[in-house]
Amino acid sequence: MDVRGVPTTAGCLAVAERAQPAAEDAACLAGARAAGAAIVGKANLHELAFGGAGTNQWYGTPVNPLDPELLPGGSSSGSAVAVADGDADYGYGTDTGGSVRIPAAFCGLAGLKTTFGRISTAGVWPLAPSFDTVGPIAAHVAGLAAAMALLEPGFTSGPRPAERLGRLRPPAEDADPEIAAAIDAALNRSGLKIIDVQLPDWSAALAHTYALLDNEAAVANAALLADPASDGKISAAVRTRLELGAAISAEQIRVAREFRPSWRAQLTALFDSVDVLVLPTVAFFPPPLAEAGNYNFTQLTAPVNLAGLPALALAVPSRRRLPASLQLVGPAHGEELLLATGAVLEAAAGYRHPVGGL
Repeated sequence: MDVRGVPTTAGCLAVAERAQPAAEDAACLAGARAAGAAIVGKANLHELAFGGAGTNQWYGTPVNPLDPELLPGGSSSGSAVAVADGDADYGYGTDTGGSVRIPAAFCGLAGLKTTFGRISTAGVWPLAPSFDTVGPIAAHVAGLAAAMALLEPGFTSGPRPAERLGRLRPPAEDADPEIAAAIDAALNRSGLKIIDVQLPDWSAALAHTYALLDNEAAVANAALLADPASDGKISAAVRTRLELGAAISAEQIRVAREFRPSWRAQLTALFDSVDVLVLPTVAFFPPPLAEAGNYNFTQLTAPVNLAGLPALALAVPSRRRLPASLQLVGPAHGEELLLATGAVLEAAAGYRHPVGGL
């Protein structure tokens, strides 16, 4: 995100070498500036905001305060780590396929993906423009509400939580049963009504999301990829993924675009019977740093971006030494409801972050 007077590098050496200080702030920072908030620094991230691991070979990988041997989650890894370390009260990040929710989950925090279009992305490095959103990360739900009030002056949490929570169990490779157990325990303690629901097209939505998102990312970074000066200055993994995105066929893109409104309609139809959906944020606990390339981090987050809906990641205690993370998905512009519901679940779960704790 552009900060006046500071170069925007997107965590990429090729970008950094030509970056000039930003002439003005990104639009999303206007509320923070007007409130006199202290912007204590810009955070590192997964290169070009294009990866769920949160690693960065150019500027170093932000260190997960819960365990330095584990991945911090991405792409907004630095924002989450800064909050978890107590270096900042709130962090802002972009969420295109899970990039706020995944680092929040891996670092034991709360993170909010906002409704597509609710918070301006003007002055934010684009990845996939029909998916990109800006959202906050904080130690607890109350911090998310305060951070949202800086992004959108006048924002307050809703007056009451959801009455009916739809428990969704989408397919997930390598799903850890301890994650599901931790979420179910938190739900049971909340006293809220839980209803099992299904979305049979989840896997199809994930495939279509990847086709559209990766192709848009390739288009957004086409000039950077084509510039000979960028050779050797974009990590091999990110360059390969961008090249694969550029190779996605016009037919795949057409089919994915046609699927998108029907997917949004499927989720919207569920909100006739339940108020919010509940599922894991990530199907596994944070993996070791050395295994960054072995996991699909966004399998439970990216389909939400395809629908453009808001989602809250919330840490809950597990029987492991690390917390799990549940994800609440709400109707469009349902952030107030998500935070009100998240506050109830947070109180019932009783998880306290052991490091930053702001």
